[in-house]
Amino acid sequence: MTERLSFRHIAVEGPIGVGKTSLVRLLAERFEGVMILEDITNPFLESFYEHRPGAEFQVQIYFLLSRFQQQREIAQMNLFESLVLADYTFPKDRIFAYLNLNDDDLAVYEKLYPVLDQEVPKPDLVIYMQASIPVLLERIRRRGRDYEKTIDETYLTRLSEAYSYYFFHYTETPLLVVNTDDIDFVNNPADLDALIEQIKRCRRGTQVYVPLGSGRTETLPKNGKSSGGSR
Repeated sequence: MTERLSFRHIAVEGPIGVGKTSLVRLLAERFEGVMILEDITNPFLESFYEHRPGAEFQVQIYFLLSRFQQQREIAQMNLFESLVLADYTFPKDRIFAYLNLNDDDLAVYEKLYPVLDQEVPKPDLVIYMQASIPVLLERIRRRGRDYEKTIDETYLTRLSEAYSYYFFHYTETPLLVVNTDDIDFVNNPADLDALIEQIKRCRRGTQVYVPLGSGRTETLPKNGKSSGGSR
């Protein structure tokens, strides 16, 4: 008999290289869920990483409209029939916009984003995955995408800080914050099982999962709760 989760729409978030899509694929396999994977075929992405003039706005608007189209498809699904698992949330677009756009482009962006955002369904649970910068850089290197080769430590640090700031103030849905530095849920079934148990326990508010033995101290989101787990 297939395992079940009490949530019908789960979104996984976090900075580049943290393992969002890998987790979504594993959860979809375990719980027979429908995957909504972010379209990474943005035609302006290579120009963006090469710092070509104007590429920041082009890549941002393309992603915004692509993400909106996918989120509208989620809204049209019967969420009572299938578990929907997405490897991003719509507000991710705004995080990247404020990181990459200049003031003039942001002024245009802010005319469009709120109009689209009000049409986007909110997930029942958001899983925010964290990792240290060296771990993120190593994971990016291992997956070997050509257009990501120019991502440097400075940009990744700014991105991770932007995510941390956003989720520190996040209250829209139940939130599970997961430290992924010392877990390998892709290759270690015990790590995956322990993470799934944390997901099952989520109800309201924010919970923080730092696996035992990670040796890291996390700053909890406001009103957050911390929970440890065995590897």
